[in-house]
Amino acid sequence: MERRTALPVTLNVRAALASVSVALILAILKGHAAWISGSVAMLGSLADTVLDIVASLATLYGVRLAARPADRKHRFGHGKAEAIAALFQVVLISISAFGLIIRAIEQWIEGAETGAAHEGIAVSVLSLILTGGLLLYQRRIIAQTGSVAIRTDNVHYQSDLLLNGAVIVALVLDGFVGVTGADPLFGIAIALWLAWGAWRASGDAIDQLMDKEWPEEKRQAFVRAVRCHPELEGIHELRTRTSGDRDFVQFHIWVDPAMTIGEAHRAMDALEARLMAEFPDTEILINPEPTGQFDPKTEMTA
Repeated sequence: MERRTALPVTLNVRAALASVSVALILAILKGHAAWISGSVAMLGSLADTVLDIVASLATLYGVRLAARPADRKHRFGHGKAEAIAALFQVVLISISAFGLIIRAIEQWIEGAETGAAHEGIAVSVLSLILTGGLLLYQRRIIAQTGSVAIRTDNVHYQSDLLLNGAVIVALVLDGFVGVTGADPLFGIAIALWLAWGAWRASGDAIDQLMDKEWPEEKRQAFVRAVRCHPELEGIHELRTRTSGDRDFVQFHIWVDPAMTIGEAHRAMDALEARLMAEFPDTEILINPEPTGQFDPKTEMTA
């Protein structure tokens, strides 16, 4: 039976816990405001906040799982847990957006009016303040750790500022100015915003699960770093991918046929050490071959 060591409470974990705490507080406040006002825009904001809770929890679990080292059952580590967690979030967001659009259309047809607009506005203003404080805290953590997960969460909460602002405008127009239909219209706009966010998030997750190659600029930078080694005569069959917060790369490289196995091994060690310094958190697999053993025209070149 494999022993699992407990992971420390890092700055990234604290930032994730802070986002969950803020989302829980806002969910309670928005739930009350949506109940007494009947506002579809507020309901949409509540749905987004509930998704924030689920998304932050899923991200926290995914990041902690992805950080676990490779074991006998997962030789390449657990990095794809982050992509799976992201797809789970995408499904939830899509379902929520669809339900919100249906509810907004029903209210538009029924011509229902919102009530207690003042309380909904107060809750939205408080949401802006709490969300703004969370964003500042997350940015401080990002500056210290460079966490991709927290940076993504920070971008998501930036959209919450826009959503809360939209709710305020909708309630003012519907509750005080008397613009009929403003609330369901903003509810539909919020739902479309959620759907667009889900679509963008799904792309990155699918790319990781499908082992998409690195961006071309990064890939070419890696090739240049390899070719700087004086004892190497060519590179081919380069394959790259990303899983969670780790990169993986493997390639074949040509060396002088006169080199002994020991000399080739030392050259590979030196190359790997330099590449690891330039591309940290990267697992590198190198296969040395005598120059001319394969026709480069028949190989997948770098």
